[in-house]
Amino acid sequence: MARTQAPQDGNIRVMPVPVQFLPDPLPTEPLSIAASWLETARSRRDQPNPNAMVVASVGADGQPSARVVLCKEIVVDPGYICFFTNYDSRKGHEIDAHPRVALVMHWDHLYRQVRIEGRVVRAPVAESDAYFKTRPWQRRVGAWASEQSKPVGSRADLEAAVVATAQRFNVPVPGPEDAPAPAGLGDHIPRPPHWGGYHVYAEAVELWVEGESRIHDRARWTRKLLSGADPYQPPTSGSGWSVTRLQP
Repeated sequence: MARTQAPQDGNIRVMPVPVQFLPDPLPTEPLSIAASWLETARSRRDQPNPNAMVVASVGADGQPSARVVLCKEIVVDPGYICFFTNYDSRKGHEIDAHPRVALVMHWDHLYRQVRIEGRVVRAPVAESDAYFKTRPWQRRVGAWASEQSKPVGSRADLEAAVVATAQRFNVPVPGPEDAPAPAGLGDHIPRPPHWGGYHVYAEAVELWVEGESRIHDRARWTRKLLSGADPYQPPTSGSGWSVTRLQP
């Protein structure tokens, strides 16, 4: 049911889009809705990074941590979410120790939220190579220069590492990404072995739509996945999706 939402909590808010509750009956799988929500957020461009996504992981010591990355794709079948990062970062080491994460995408202006819990495997090498080639050359330099999450003595030390990396690949020191550059500049910069993609295979997905008076619309889908020891081997499905609505 589409409707316009009234202001809440005394704050004046004008709904820029109608609120569309989840269908009834609920669909048999959730990721097609999640993917359509992501595409809507991208097409509207109401925020600089509509694909911003929180990734929460747990270290070997049991300490949880969270950070924001960019969701590159939601693949409905076989059901995974893709993002790219430094494998040697804190999150990379935590994923190595416990290859399970929780994800959150929240579009406040669209009154929608997606929560996902799942198993993580590394993206195929060819996929990481192909995506790295699409990045601006300045970011490719940065991926080599940064030892993500490790201590650095000063900002000057970090900038010196960037200069040294630019010299190594015979490119200018990176500046603004919107600055004009000769065609092909930096195309020879390969993907660092410590940088690449992850596929998060969803085991649980919760979709949330904001409702008036905090009577939100929520539903949760779950399935069972079976994983092997190979960090590149996708898990196999142990069951289909089951779904239930949740109290707000």
